[in-house]
Amino acid sequence: MCQCGSSGSKPRPGSLAEAGKLFLKHTTLHGLRHIFLSGSYPRRVAWLLAFLAALGLLFTWSSNRVRYLLSSPVYTKAHMVYAKRLVFPAVTICNQNLLLPRRMKKTDIFSAGKWLGLLGMNGQVSPAAREALTPLRGDSGGSAEGEPPWSPLSRILDFNHFLPPPRESEPSMRQLLDRLGHQLEEMLLYCRYQGELCGPRNFSTIFTRYGKCYTFNSGKDGKPLQVTTKGGMGNGLELMLDIQQDEYLPVWGETDETSFEAGIKVQIHTQDEPPFIDQLGFGVAPGFQTFVSCQEQRLTYLPPPWGDCKSTPMDSDFFNTYSITACRIDCETRYLVDNCNCRMVHMPGNAPYCTPEQYKECADPALDFLVEKDNDFCVCETPCNLTRYGKELSFVKIPSKASAKYLAKKYNKTEQYIADNILVLDIYFEALNYETIEQKKAYELAGLLGDIGGQMGLFIGASILTILELIDYLYEVIKYKVCRCMKKKHKGRKNNDRGAVLSLDDVKHHAPCENLRTPSTYPGNMLPHHPGQGNFEDFTC
Repeated sequence: MCQCGSSGSKPRPGSLAEAGKLFLKHTTLHGLRHIFLSGSYPRRVAWLLAFLAALGLLFTWSSNRVRYLLSSPVYTKAHMVYAKRLVFPAVTICNQNLLLPRRMKKTDIFSAGKWLGLLGMNGQVSPAAREALTPLRGDSGGSAEGEPPWSPLSRILDFNHFLPPPRESEPSMRQLLDRLGHQLEEMLLYCRYQGELCGPRNFSTIFTRYGKCYTFNSGKDGKPLQVTTKGGMGNGLELMLDIQQDEYLPVWGETDETSFEAGIKVQIHTQDEPPFIDQLGFGVAPGFQTFVSCQEQRLTYLPPPWGDCKSTPMDSDFFNTYSITACRIDCETRYLVDNCNCRMVHMPGNAPYCTPEQYKECADPALDFLVEKDNDFCVCETPCNLTRYGKELSFVKIPSKASAKYLAKKYNKTEQYIADNILVLDIYFEALNYETIEQKKAYELAGLLGDIGGQMGLFIGASILTILELIDYLYEVIKYKVCRCMKKKHKGRKNNDRGAVLSLDDVKHHAPCENLRTPSTYPGNMLPHHPGQGNFEDFTC
């Protein structure tokens, strides 16, 4: 209820001015009392200028802090954490060669010949391929039979009396790569994990753009995850592999699948992340022992507006856990299914696998276009939580002169074959720890309030309580204005009531005294003095 300055008494003249003086006298806002209260004019002007300068500096600094908060600044914090045990990463290996010629049949050549560039558009062997398959005089290739390993391939290239199989019985690319790719049982010569023997049973088959590949410690097919309790060399995975270079498919031209390298591709990744080895793998060459020292890194990024990471769950029919590689493979799969009505061998889903003809005519060109030119179709954000493995590689040459003869005898190969085909891969944790790299907010609302509060105290001697004083004073001013306005309206209504008279129509249409039997609107002192009548009704009637 409006009190209008005081309870039960008339507002004193100049009460708003008195409230202003009282506020200026007791406020904790520095400088105001020297501006508005008594003092010489030059002194008050000097205080006014000083106060305005301090206020300007305060607003300038505060606006700078607000802009800094709105820019969403971040900083990076790195921390080393020691662990008693670490889950060993998944290790995927692929031979650089896609197919073994000695396993090929005439139907395989007929189905995949155009895709491999072996057959021309007329279905005949291209001159370049025939020349490449012609054995050089005196070239034994290191084989026991004294002929190149692709000689059987050159002997089945005659299609003069060949009856092509029905189209529906042609093998898919998945079937071709599974049967014609390098088999781990033939490549793996030696396997140890933490000093214990391992073998092909510890690997899972997986298909990539390199064809048939193998993953150690994938966690799939009911295999338990391998953990390590020690760091350093000898406490990880050690493999000796025969890359079978003498059985590589000869190069007679350049296609999307042509490889000029000899060796294997390796990718170290988490079990939740599918391999993307054609773009993220590193190469290991024969004739060397490669040491890979790893360190687990757990990265934490911030979502917008502080960062660009993806914090929402992955919307995919193929993968449960979001990662950049999962996003890329998911996107590429959908693109190929929409454009070619089939999928490549490394792609998930239920769509049919592409045939070799579809690979050449649609799948390879479409995927190359997507990867190289259409960068806006597959936009994959960084996940907010990411685990990766930092790597340091070092090499030594094998075999040594002292061990070449022993290894040749052990594996029934020539010393030259050992030098050209054997490699050793040693993967281990550098130490039993992991590094956390976190992206953190550099400036938040609490920091803004602290900075502005500090600058208010420095420049004008104010605090949050000073702001409350200002709000309280503004409340008193508004209350005074509102009450004054309401009082004026109340006085206006009183004056209207005192001047009211009855019209002639009211007297004509109603009983003479009926409308007047209500409590009198007029005060008694406004009626004529009539000693015989006690009220206005008696007077009029």
